Amino acid sequence: MVSTKNRLKDNLIGDKAFYKKVMLIIIPIIIQTTITSVVNLIDNIMVGRVGTLEMSSVAIINQLIVVFNLCIFGGLSGAGIFATQFAGAKDVDGVRYCFRMKIYICLTVLAISTVVFTVIPEQLVRLYIAEGTSAADEAATIRFATSYLKIIIIGLIPFSFSQIYSSALREIGETKIPMYGSVVAICLNTLLNFLLIFGMCGFPQLGVIGAAIATVVSRFCEMLLIVILAHIKRNKFTFLKGVYRSFKIPATIWHGVLKKGLPILFNEFLWSMGTAMYLQCYSARGLDVVASVNIATTVTTIFNVLFIASGNAVAIMVGQCLGANDIEGAKKTVWRLIAFSFAGCTIMGAILAMVSGIIPEIYNTDTYVKQLASSFLIVSAVIMPVASFTHNCYFTIRSGGKTFVTFLFDSGFMWVVGVPVAYILANYTQINIVTVYFCVNAVEMLKAILAFILVKNGVWINNIVR
Repeated sequence: MVSTKNRLKDNLIGDKAFYKKVMLIIIPIIIQTTITSVVNLIDNIMVGRVGTLEMSSVAIINQLIVVFNLCIFGGLSGAGIFATQFAGAKDVDGVRYCFRMKIYICLTVLAISTVVFTVIPEQLVRLYIAEGTSAADEAATIRFATSYLKIIIIGLIPFSFSQIYSSALREIGETKIPMYGSVVAICLNTLLNFLLIFGMCGFPQLGVIGAAIATVVSRFCEMLLIVILAHIKRNKFTFLKGVYRSFKIPATIWHGVLKKGLPILFNEFLWSMGTAMYLQCYSARGLDVVASVNIATTVTTIFNVLFIASGNAVAIMVGQCLGANDIEGAKKTVWRLIAFSFAGCTIMGAILAMVSGIIPEIYNTDTYVKQLASSFLIVSAVIMPVASFTHNCYFTIRSGGKTFVTFLFDSGFMWVVGVPVAYILANYTQINIVTVYFCVNAVEMLKAILAFILVKNGVWINNIVR
């Protein structure tokens, strides 16, 4: 019995050296993600003080932008799986080829997304306007949303290149430069929001348009800072040496990245469409619900920073172990990180539940919206530890290149289980919207059971660069 307990403890709890390595990876990511989330909350509050319709309009467009963002993340992840294992195998050329692949992938996603957002903006916004909405509110929502979108799409360009560099740096263990870029961009974005949304210090009062301009300007500054700092230190980040001298990529890399990457790209696209579909389902209950979900999502993201960062740690540390063919090390790393994240998110969830009635009061919106947002936050707090478990399991499976399995596990589960539950409950029942929200989030528990089976069985153990 003692030996079993010791073995279990060894599998779930690491030594000081292990946690030191984890902290070096996740602390910059936590700082970056926390500041980003807090500023998003401040942006949200600023736009919310202009009006509920304005906040709902920006929430709709931001949900559509999330689809683009996750397509970029998904497209980069295929190359990232290889880059991480190449880094573990000390193969600089392999990392460089993966960087070039990322450029091709991002330009493709960027071109397609720009066309879609430019050609059918109104049709996309109308998907989130419930039947029975007054003609005046509908017209105002479309006007605010499309004016915001016309400007925000310019920021997709610097965002894409920032992600190319940031992801490449993280895959070799460098997390500070992406953090610096985000911190500068976030501070600038907050300042410009204050000046342009409300017309302070002689600047014009532009409302939602001002929020869009602030975001675009900060995105360009973030990109420039990350790119410049990375190339200044190219003697350290040797994969950047000569990276633009040629855009040739060996056929084996093309084939491998596309084979592993396309399922992730489709997964992120379908997953982001699924989250957009969730909001569309909730919008059947009115624009007040859209505003409440927006508040709850923005606030919850701040408390999700730990498991978001631990997911990145799983991708980096497990991927490098697999690339170095350290299978036992990879197994221990997985379970230790999952245990670390689950325990931390249990605490974060408890804190979120305690402040769930306070934070919505900051918003200048209806009492009903605040009450709904508070209830949604409690639901998110309860589900958070389970969500952290499935999140880390997703990155575990993906680290070994089992991308089709992650596709079925993630977006496949969402569209087969989650989206139908949301659609049926929101559109064909009279169940209270808070109960609907809980039921939709509770399906994560079923996903957790599947996640445990997949990780426990070791389907993810795979060296793809050997």
